[in-house]
Amino acid sequence: MGRCSMSGYMFCCWDFRAIAAVLAAIGIYGVMAYSVAERTREIGIRMALGAGAGDIFRLVVLHALILLSIGLTLGLAGSLALTRYLKSALYEVFGDRSFNFHCRLAVIGPGGGACVF
Repeated sequence: MGRCSMSGYMFCCWDFRAIAAVLAAIGIYGVMAYSVAERTREIGIRMALGAGAGDIFRLVVLHALILLSIGLTLGLAGSLALTRYLKSALYEVFGDRSFNFHCRLAVIGPGGGACVF
């Protein structure tokens, strides 16, 4: 049985992170496509009553950004709570690294916003 090198382990972690990011983007796209498909009649009525394409675009993007902000808030709160739990349950797990959470939020927020467009 061979030993795994640290670089191989880190490469594997990056692979899983990339897969998770792609799956998250696909999920956001799917939810937005379903949301817009469900509101097709509403959008048609709004356009028939005089709403422009910019108004409809603003309506859809605003709804998407509200969902994104709710998801980011709940995800960040859940990860903080789970990290604190794991810190107490496992050996050498550090839960007080707020820099990591801010970096995740800084990456996921604009990434989710880009998926909306």
